[in-house]
Amino acid sequence: MDILNKLYEMTAFAQTGGDWTFLIMILIAFVLLYLGIVKKYEPLLLIPIGFGVLLANFPGGGMGVVQAASDGTVVLPDGSKEIIWDMPLHKIAHELGLMNFIYYMCIKTGFIPPIIFMGVGALTDFGPMLRNLRLSIFGAGAQFGIFAVLLSALALGFTPQEAASLGIIGGADGPTAIFTTIKLAPHLLGPIAIAAYSYMALVPVIVPLVVKLLCTKKELMINMKQQDKLYPNKTEIKNMRVLKILFPICVTTIVALLVPTAVSLVGMLMFGNLLKELGAMTSRLFETASNAIMNTATIFLGLSVGATMTSDAFLNFTTIGIVVGGFLAFALSIGAGICMAKIFNLFVKKKVNPLVGATGLSAVPMASRVANDIATQYDPKNHVLNYCMASNISGVIGSAVAAGVLISFLG
Repeated sequence: MDILNKLYEMTAFAQTGGDWTFLIMILIAFVLLYLGIVKKYEPLLLIPIGFGVLLANFPGGGMGVVQAASDGTVVLPDGSKEIIWDMPLHKIAHELGLMNFIYYMCIKTGFIPPIIFMGVGALTDFGPMLRNLRLSIFGAGAQFGIFAVLLSALALGFTPQEAASLGIIGGADGPTAIFTTIKLAPHLLGPIAIAAYSYMALVPVIVPLVVKLLCTKKELMINMKQQDKLYPNKTEIKNMRVLKILFPICVTTIVALLVPTAVSLVGMLMFGNLLKELGAMTSRLFETASNAIMNTATIFLGLSVGATMTSDAFLNFTTIGIVVGGFLAFALSIGAGICMAKIFNLFVKKKVNPLVGATGLSAVPMASRVANDIATQYDPKNHVLNYCMASNISGVIGSAVAAGVLISFLG
């Protein structure tokens, strides 16, 4: 009986302390894994995050991230307190476990988001945007959701820093949301990261819903290629390769001068893109940035962000507010882009399909693919992918700049 009793004490059931809320978190982990594996919604993100949630919530496992208090103190397993920033990394690993080591080394320091942006830049072709520069304005218009939800969150009692971290979900850019939250409201990192990536994964559901509410069949059948034939561009780019090389250098310089707090994101995005556009001379660096480094950073990001989602951190009214507010920010950003396209069409002869406005948020390239699918449902010959990518790519830059502005004002 003594052996059986010790075997029971070894299990997670004996270490619950009467608190069974961890079962709710395990259920949430299963839902995230289902969306990633079965529904194939952003599996590269949702599977690591979902598994991180699963690992963090087994009592006695020691895989959950221990959030530091506002004064930087954390409670160690023996009940003592220490300032996390005074602890060497090997002590964090020994006392608090693997996930805390990854979290405080890679995430809390703000290291991972810019690294992921470098990989995103290496995988991004700015050609569609440069060929259709007039469409890049929708990448700015779709940031409306960020500031609308920020003001709403302030009215509901969130601090300015918390409201900004909540609003940035509307930019539909996971690394940007994480980077902003680390700087402004690190105690909300878990629920904000989960909300940001979950809504990014649900782009195939949310975009059609908003489009159906705001767009008519006639508007969705606007054929952008026919518009190009009717009203051809007056300016022709003679050397696209040179322009693609100059673009990341010029954008980084301009952003660094105007919004220095955004340069860590925009600068790394443009650096990754420059490696891609230089071709053979930086091919090895491009391959490393877009594959090995990007994949490693994604794994660490997903697992450690998921590990912040313990029952104590997640099951509260603040988190519910973040989930609801994040959805509103996301939907408002899509809606604002659509409305901006409608207003744009009132003043120009060369009409724009509202789907281009709907993709002004940063979920690249999924938002553009979803928009193209919607367009071809109404007209199989109406392919708007390249036009949507112009707006979509500019949205990445727009959300990073918006984050920089928020950090500059509220950090």
